[in-house]
Amino acid sequence: MTAGAAPVSIEVQHIKRRSPLAAFCLAQPLGAASGVAIVVMGLGALFAEYAAPYDPVAIDFAGILSPPNWAHWFGTDAFGRDILSRVVYGARTALAIGFLSAFLGCSVGAIVGVASAYYGGRTDILVQRVMDVLLSFPIIVLALVVVAMLGRFMVLGVDVNLILAIAVPMLPRVARVVRSSALTIRELPYIDAVRVQGFGHARIIFRHMVPNVVAPYLIMLTASIAQAILLEASLSFLGLGVAEPTPSWGLMLSGNASDFYREAPWMILFPGLAISVAVFAFNLFGDSLRDWLDPKFKV
Repeated sequence: MTAGAAPVSIEVQHIKRRSPLAAFCLAQPLGAASGVAIVVMGLGALFAEYAAPYDPVAIDFAGILSPPNWAHWFGTDAFGRDILSRVVYGARTALAIGFLSAFLGCSVGAIVGVASAYYGGRTDILVQRVMDVLLSFPIIVLALVVVAMLGRFMVLGVDVNLILAIAVPMLPRVARVVRSSALTIRELPYIDAVRVQGFGHARIIFRHMVPNVVAPYLIMLTASIAQAILLEASLSFLGLGVAEPTPSWGLMLSGNASDFYREAPWMILFPGLAISVAVFAFNLFGDSLRDWLDPKFKV
């Protein structure tokens, strides 16, 4: 170690003791940058009424297929709707469905993984074989099967079945990752101690094992949000996701956009960029979070 390395190490340790957020930003600058991008997208989605310059569903026949200009920064579509406004409102759709479906799939998967590791034996074998069956299907195919079987079921303007269709493919992958961590936790002495004290299985699982798999759960959750955003866009593109006139990035790439991609390439360019940036930001943030929380990746 060089003479100048020690002060840097001391400074990093000092920052980490004072502020975990500052330590994360210092150790994972790309992760911090992606986190800022996620926050900006989240704020834009939350306050879309103020961030969007126009009504995203307002039709203007006088401004059909207008190229990007000072009045419409991202241009307009085949109905004269402002694309920037639809991209902003589309972020609300993508993040809402992405977070809800990823949270549902990862939470159920984590509980299944912990329970499978805790009970072991035939229960573990049976659960893992079911997970193998689900993993044998490509993610998009499994989502298509679920959404085609369930159809549409709207609650407060949200398609619950679409969220379930996106959540199901997340479940087996999270269950596998969490189970591997839970197998180690099951063998720790304190689990034997609480079992000897007579605590029930449910209390041991939810109170003593689930809190100790939070790190892999959070890592999988951030990665699953990116996957859920991509799945929502894919299903909407195929006509099985969000329906018109609700703004959706995937829906903006289908229909008229594919008919006018030569005359109006901006109809495809900006929704495609929004999907790419969102997926890239969540994936990069998830990788940085993994490097920060998992001791195996620390230097």
